[in-house]
Amino acid sequence: MNLKDKLTAFSKTIGVDRIGFAPADPFVTLKERLRVQQESGYASGFEYGTIEERTTPRLLLPQAKTIISIAIAYPSKMKDAPKSVKGDRRGLFCRASWGEDYHHVLRRKLAQIEAFLEQEAPGSRSRSMVDTGELSDRAVAERAGIGWSGKNCAVITPDLGSYVYLGEMITTVAIEEDMPLEDQCGTCTKCIDACPTGALVQGGQLDSQKCIAFLTQTKGMVAEQFRKKIGNRLYGCDTCQTVCPENKGVDEHRHPELEPDPEKVKPRLEPLLTMSNKEFKRIYGQMAGSWRGKKPIQRNALIALGVYKETASLPAVLDRMEHDPRPVIRATAAWAAAEICREPETMARIEAVYSVETDEEAAEEMKKVLIRSSGLSNIRGGS
Repeated sequence: MNLKDKLTAFSKTIGVDRIGFAPADPFVTLKERLRVQQESGYASGFEYGTIEERTTPRLLLPQAKTIISIAIAYPSKMKDAPKSVKGDRRGLFCRASWGEDYHHVLRRKLAQIEAFLEQEAPGSRSRSMVDTGELSDRAVAERAGIGWSGKNCAVITPDLGSYVYLGEMITTVAIEEDMPLEDQCGTCTKCIDACPTGALVQGGQLDSQKCIAFLTQTKGMVAEQFRKKIGNRLYGCDTCQTVCPENKGVDEHRHPELEPDPEKVKPRLEPLLTMSNKEFKRIYGQMAGSWRGKKPIQRNALIALGVYKETASLPAVLDRMEHDPRPVIRATAAWAAAEICREPETMARIEAVYSVETDEEAAEEMKKVLIRSSGLSNIRGGS
């Protein structure tokens, strides 16, 4: 067996579902796309490294010859999912946050492959990354023949759909490359048509600033125009994947560590509002959706309760508005409270908090709530 065959065979023994090999040449086309993305204001701000570093593998590992791309399949359906019902509303973490944090899972696989490669090619050097590295996981996977880049900006594999996690390893070892796959999206635009916020500007181009997956991870105020679009999503968004014809009937349960805990990925909303940092870390710390901490999750839970108009949770929402030390949470709670109930007593409590609010942005958000709810434009200023 040659080295490529040995690596491929070894990868199967450690649970890698797909492996591909690509030359470590610059990503010329991607470089131009990233430049346009930045100039258009479409970047999320979560990207790591400069455009040069993100498109030139040899800047990351001198003498690099090959990039090894791997894919791990994850489930698309959950068994025994709890129901979200009136009086007991629940939120939802996207599929990419089900089970153990995929960064940890893929890094373990890549570490095993790296150790195997060092044994087969003594003196070789490698560098691995998953999602948070400089290289684009999708661009590498596309070049390595794992799948094609869909109009939903996800890599779509021929039999696993887009429900795959991706990681890669740059190495100084020369390995025979695989051929990229032909784009098979054709004229289909279902993902573009279904995107709740119009974030898919066109096939393969995403405005991250409008993407619900991005918005749920921010820590500031969510623009009012997006709140009802977010719905009950606590982290991420799966819409552009669930409508994709290539994902129809795809539901892989190959890795026990990626199986969802229904109570964690579809949790009750109200208990989230008062969860301590310690409790949040204990319950959600091993999930990918916890990486930004509890604040975005709690803000999103308030949005969800507002969207649901969950009257049973009004006392808990008002409590956050009146007592939470964080301005974003206070302001979001005020919005949610007004969505749930616009009776005089509720509006009076919102106005009372507004009148003593010292944070400028929070006060402005509360003022908007009061104006919209009362129809007045002469609401007095906060302190």
